[in-house]
Amino acid sequence: MPAAGSFDSLESILGGMARRLGLDAKLAEFRLRRRWGEIVGLQIAAHTRPDHIRFKKLYLLVRDSVWLHQLTFLKPDLLARINAEAGGEAVTDIVLRIGDFGPEDEELRRSTPDPEPRPSTLEPRTALEHEAAAHAEAVKDPELRARLAAVMAQALSLPGKPRPLR
Repeated sequence: MPAAGSFDSLESILGGMARRLGLDAKLAEFRLRRRWGEIVGLQIAAHTRPDHIRFKKLYLLVRDSVWLHQLTFLKPDLLARINAEAGGEAVTDIVLRIGDFGPEDEELRRSTPDPEPRPSTLEPRTALEHEAAAHAEAVKDPELRARLAAVMAQALSLPGKPRPLR
């Protein structure tokens, strides 16, 4: 019991009232939606949207099956991030499903940069172009030979450890 003349904080009063009324899960859901991009990162947030929390399960809408598959591997990390943000075990499982996204979600997806350039936008280096052209010489059709050489050079110029064409 608080001492006479002391005041309870508004946060503790509202928190207690929310628990008594059963609104604490809805408040957690609202906070999760509002801070989704900060919690999971902009790249994941651009392709997902929290739908609702029921019985400590987060129902997460995903843009397409490719992202749904990728997120199945990221579930433990996402659960840890969400629960760290909530300050306790607010969510015990994540249920993924493909869902519709509104215009604001589409705008976020378009404004989020890709993590690395797409292969079609990479400029192959000149040395790689010459090497790829040498390997494509066996192709008789000149148009096909040029395209094949361009694709080989582009693949070799991707970040990482390209394998030499020897």
